[in-house]
Amino acid sequence: MRDWRPGAAEARTARARLLAGLRAFFAEREVLEVETPILSRGAPLDPMLESWEAQAPGGERGYLQTSPEFPMKRLLAGGAPDIYQIARVFRGGETGPRHNPEFTLLEWYRRDLDHHALAREVVALIVDQASRSPDWRAPSGCEEIAYADLFRTTLNVDPVRADAAELERVAVDHGLSIHGGLDRDGWLDALISLVIAPRFPPDRLTILFDYPESQAVLARPCVDRPDYAARFELYWGDLELANGYFELTDPEVFRLRRERDMAIRRERGQTLPPPDRHLEAALDAGLPDCAGVALGVDRLLMCLLGVSRIDEVLDFPWSRM
Repeated sequence: MRDWRPGAAEARTARARLLAGLRAFFAEREVLEVETPILSRGAPLDPMLESWEAQAPGGERGYLQTSPEFPMKRLLAGGAPDIYQIARVFRGGETGPRHNPEFTLLEWYRRDLDHHALAREVVALIVDQASRSPDWRAPSGCEEIAYADLFRTTLNVDPVRADAAELERVAVDHGLSIHGGLDRDGWLDALISLVIAPRFPPDRLTILFDYPESQAVLARPCVDRPDYAARFELYWGDLELANGYFELTDPEVFRLRRERDMAIRRERGQTLPPPDRHLEAALDAGLPDCAGVALGVDRLLMCLLGVSRIDEVLDFPWSRM
């Protein structure tokens, strides 16, 4: 008989406390909570994401959101102030000790901030939440480092100039072997997650900023380095918690990158869902200067409680569905 029982009784009260704390954090800063649809007619075309498709009894198809990013940007283009949302999101192919195909994402947007300023606010949010319970872990500090500098100092390789073959050689030199072959961006991701991030101190926050342009489809290019884009990621130890951008506002750059992503998906044999035309229209109408970030709430709870598996903070992980 299948085990029907919920699986995270010890984390249940902590989750409720965290959700209340997140809302209090944004209320103090007068950031407006919003709610957007979970289901849409289009889907992201980022090759690193796979959307869950839904079909109505009558045959109409839609896609479950991988994040609330697209409709939240439509709100901003329509005149909304600083906004945030705590959303249920769905991603295909993401099941494991740190991944569940359905999870909780906190996403927020701040007008007139760049990605550096928003990254500092993410740190402030984490420290604030850690202070709300005497039993919760708190990070010991925070280090900021440019993505390129991290690759040069840790692996002695330039992440933009190196091709896939060179990155594979670096990976092999560091004991990493992946069958099936990867493209250049695939090797960069593998090196970050499997070689570099495990070296981060477990009690420290690390902010990586200014990613290669090919890995930041919705971030604006860096002014002085067009091969890089204004994206950051925040880690607690080796666990990625947040991914943010100084948001792209140029619709022509967006269309060029979208075509590139579609070509990659075709080459890899991935599904090709219809693009979200509403986002394109919102960019044409004018997205205000802003920075946005998505933070994994379940992963933050893992860090605060000091547990290593996502099913320890979920009542109903995929294994119990």
